[in-house]
Amino acid sequence: YHQVRKDDRTEFQRDYDRLIFSAPFRRLQNKTQVFPLPGSVFVHNRLTHSLEVSSVGRSLGNDISRALLQKHPELSGSHLSEAGAIVSAACLAHDLGNPPFGHSGERAIGTFFSEGKGNWLKTYCDPTNGDRLNEREWNDLIHFEGNANAFRLLTHHFKGRRDGGFVMTYTTLASIVKYPYSSELAGKKQKFGFFKSEKEAYCRIADELGIIRISREGEPLRYARHPLVYLVEAADDICYQMMDIEDAHKLKIITTDETKELLMAFFSEDRQSRLRSTFQIVNDINEQIAYLRSSVIGLLVRECTRVFLEHEQEILAGTFEGALIKHIAEGPAAAYNHCAEISLKRIYRSQDVLDIELAGFRIISTLLELMVDAVTLPGKEKAYSELLTNRVSDQYNIKSPVLYERIQAVLDYISGMTDVFALDLYRKINGNSLPAV
Repeated sequence: YHQVRKDDRTEFQRDYDRLIFSAPFRRLQNKTQVFPLPGSVFVHNRLTHSLEVSSVGRSLGNDISRALLQKHPELSGSHLSEAGAIVSAACLAHDLGNPPFGHSGERAIGTFFSEGKGNWLKTYCDPTNGDRLNEREWNDLIHFEGNANAFRLLTHHFKGRRDGGFVMTYTTLASIVKYPYSSELAGKKQKFGFFKSEKEAYCRIADELGIIRISREGEPLRYARHPLVYLVEAADDICYQMMDIEDAHKLKIITTDETKELLMAFFSEDRQSRLRSTFQIVNDINEQIAYLRSSVIGLLVRECTRVFLEHEQEILAGTFEGALIKHIAEGPAAAYNHCAEISLKRIYRSQDVLDIELAGFRIISTLLELMVDAVTLPGKEKAYSELLTNRVSDQYNIKSPVLYERIQAVLDYISGMTDVFALDLYRKINGNSLPAV
């Protein structure tokens, strides 16, 4: 007896559901967004941030699809109406590849190889088979990037995973690749979209979807962005800027008056007057800030939608430059840039944020040093190396004969850790804590 299950979800909605119920997404609840993980005051972690970005992304996608279907009624039978679901799912996935301790973790990994204790691997030759890292593989390591790692997490054939990857639609996967080029083009910003190991996967997706290839034969690989990437990026830009301001207010890093001034600056004088009149009804300070923040998010969604629609042809042709948020109207743009300046000076350089970054840098670097030594120098403290590698899940190819794959397995393991797990392992390795008996 075989029961046929009816499922009215589209494949794009299934992408969203797969992500929501996945272990890597669940682990985001214990990964730092900006501020240390919550004490008495709850602030954002990677999971709450991703959920909020997904919500804003859905609004952007839905607004764009409605406007484009009115403009191009001949597309009414296409998947354009699914743009909101696609962008929403891609937003859920955009931070999956980020290591513990926020952007500090990313920098710690890249720096470990470029100028830290892992630099010796640049010229290392595996004594067992003569294997060594080529230039492209080395670039992947020294420019380690969370966005490229998210694409790997969603597409790589890890052991024990059915069919490899998350079995997601090509459109959702393409929508998370903000920097669709290889690590050879990472440059000073350290940004790229896929590791050497996932190059073929991205090329297959890009060719199937008709994404424009910019690079010529023989040049480092570079594609134009998938159009929906701009909406995922805009949702992220809107959320992290606004929510970081709200979190900073809750933690008393910036005052209530400063916060109101920053958020009011997005609006005309007439709109500011109407917002202030609302404060006569809503007198709780945190609710007032939340109302202002939601109003700003609504304004920025409308602005980014307008920019996308006005530059539709350039976006489709792959010639549009910069993020949507960089092209919004002059007034909101000035207010947004001022928020960014305040965030840099007052929030991202605050003592609490710097302390967690320093601690994270040390923890990640130590774990990397020990794990990389264990998989590249098996004769060095062999018993200890075996104890370390035995901790690693079988899904990671930690015993591959290929040097690059072994190092990637280490990065898969460490980047998948939560802040608490990484700290706990660091303490155990240093003998500062023992498992409960």
